[in-house]
Amino acid sequence: MSQNVQSGPQKTSAAGEIVEIVKTVVYALLIALFLRVLFFQPFTIPSASMEPNLYEGDYIIVSKYSYGYSRHSIPFSPKLFDGRIMGRAPARGDIVVFKLPRDGRTDYVKRVIGLPGDHVQVRDGLLYINGNVVPRARTGTEKEASGYGFDRTVVHYLETMPEGRKFMTSDFGTDGELDNTPDFVVPEGNYFMMGDNRDNSSDSRVAPENQGVGFVPAANLVGKAQIIMLSWHPGASIFKPWTWVMNARLSRFFNVLK
Repeated sequence: MSQNVQSGPQKTSAAGEIVEIVKTVVYALLIALFLRVLFFQPFTIPSASMEPNLYEGDYIIVSKYSYGYSRHSIPFSPKLFDGRIMGRAPARGDIVVFKLPRDGRTDYVKRVIGLPGDHVQVRDGLLYINGNVVPRARTGTEKEASGYGFDRTVVHYLETMPEGRKFMTSDFGTDGELDNTPDFVVPEGNYFMMGDNRDNSSDSRVAPENQGVGFVPAANLVGKAQIIMLSWHPGASIFKPWTWVMNARLSRFFNVLK
């Protein structure tokens, strides 16, 4: 004859249940904060400055450990310490999220082009590093709305960095505002950043006093962009569930970044 097995008290107080729920939420938040500070952080791409590799609406994952940790690795960038802990230098060609030097708060995403001590210059739309032109091969063109009532031609190139790393860039021509620059010498402890959408990116070619980026100190690096997890066309909204499917760019889901 079977017997009922008692597993403990049959009832718990409402107050006890609330305490347990609060404890669970607190533990979950602490774990999430730990992971966010030490390992990974998500970011949403807000503009076209990194096309054709990152599009507005891409949802990327950034590894925080790739370059070590600075105060900018912590939410709200508290001034707990200077420099980097377990710091490692980024490689030329890495896509990096960093804090905008002129305010120390705004997150930017660009590609590392110039390393400390490098000479970086753009002449007639061509990128020069340490006096040598960066080779690029034209891969195709397309039409793009300019936002001013007319279409413009976008040319795509495959660029090859001095170390052999390759990635795609976009260009509107050779006579834009950023197609001829001074010879920038990257200071020690700093990096020179550029957008892959070369004529549509306010980056290290533009001085901070002109609302640009300027040189980026190593302490401002947040992490290395590793993968596009999800992507939506403009117009998708968390408050419009049907756009989660209708506006999804499924071909960009889980793309590893180069």
